[in-house]
Amino acid sequence: MTSPMFEKIALVGIGLIGSSLARVIRREGLAGHVAISTRSAATLARAEELGLGDSYTTDAREAVRDADLVIVSVPVGSSGAVAEEIAPALKPGAILTDVGSTKASVIAQMQPYVPAGVHFIPGHPLAGTEKSGPDAGFADLFDNRWCIFTPVPDTDPDALERLSEFWRRCGANIDTMDPQHHDMTLAIVSHLPHIIAYNIVGTADDLQSVTKSEVIKYSASGFRDFTRLAASDPTMWRDVCLHNKDAILEMLARFSEDLASLQRAIRWGDGEKLFDLFTRTRAVRRSIIEAGQDIDVPDFGRQAVEHPKGS
Repeated sequence: MTSPMFEKIALVGIGLIGSSLARVIRREGLAGHVAISTRSAATLARAEELGLGDSYTTDAREAVRDADLVIVSVPVGSSGAVAEEIAPALKPGAILTDVGSTKASVIAQMQPYVPAGVHFIPGHPLAGTEKSGPDAGFADLFDNRWCIFTPVPDTDPDALERLSEFWRRCGANIDTMDPQHHDMTLAIVSHLPHIIAYNIVGTADDLQSVTKSEVIKYSASGFRDFTRLAASDPTMWRDVCLHNKDAILEMLARFSEDLASLQRAIRWGDGEKLFDLFTRTRAVRRSIIEAGQDIDVPDFGRQAVEHPKGS
């Protein structure tokens, strides 16, 4: 048995990401003690029933006391409040990180409260499903996925490498980005697809006479895959939209322009333009598979996603 990387890891928030971390930390022996904190007593009780940690509390300050690594896994809009709450209990030399999908906003919210001597390293594991809560997590969630760090100025390189090694042992690949570049990138690869999915499912729901019958009955024709994204946690995605507003609005404007161009091609029967677009986008799908970020099996690997190993 190898010794744990950290004597104590505190997980503040125990949803999909937090509970997946708890499982992989246990499997890989990455911590001597895992402290779990969440505001909901019912969620905390469920985490304890699942045996995800070693100690459990609704007091985040108590959870992080003496922790060597603190991972904040809450909706990005709550990041500042959590940082303010736990700051007095963070020990010198501890690493403080997060898993939020927006980085410039999280840094602006959390950094003012980080005590001197604590290593604040914002992070974002690009992994997830539409499910949420402590039951949703599984130890293989981060396998061959990317964890992106957006280090603040004067980040300690040893602390960054230690955190990077932690995520590698969780199965992830590591990259670093400027916070603004991260937010723009995620706006197109993650935030915009979810917004489009929420919108198209909402449009279908507005068509009440159709939604109650044909839309559900024939959803396997494509609509179903939008509903998977649109089933994601509403609180998380509300906060993403509010805290990455500028990048999302820029991508929405670009998307609207491209959609108008597509609309014109359909209206004027421009088959060549349509064929060229569909050929180009098909190649993108192939590139994603070749990069190991999805699997080329029928039904988009749905069965593998719904029944992951190690869950």
